[in-house]
Amino acid sequence: MKDSYEFEVICKNAIINYVNKHFDKTDNFKIDIHNVYVVWMCKTLKNSKALLSTTLPDLRYYECTYNGEKDEMYLDVYTKIENKVIKSNEFQKEVNINENDL
Repeated sequence: MKDSYEFEVICKNAIINYVNKHFDKTDNFKIDIHNVYVVWMCKTLKNSKALLSTTLPDLRYYECTYNGEKDEMYLDVYTKIENKVIKSNEFQKEVNINENDL
């Protein structure tokens, strides 16, 4: 992997291929590079990781992980289950262990 830009392009193309292959064919719709965006990306030594999403309203996000030792990338696909707000007055700042939970 040459640089972060190359990794970003490879990730976006992997997602485009995945979505276009798995999308309902009857919708007659395909995404392109303009529909995919990076949420977060980092590089550590030979490895890279990126979280990406698309402009589709399907609540999916994608995680691309490049393993520099094996020169391969893993694509994980996730669907958002819930987005819950926890107000600061509800924060639990200590671990509460109930003996019945053990």
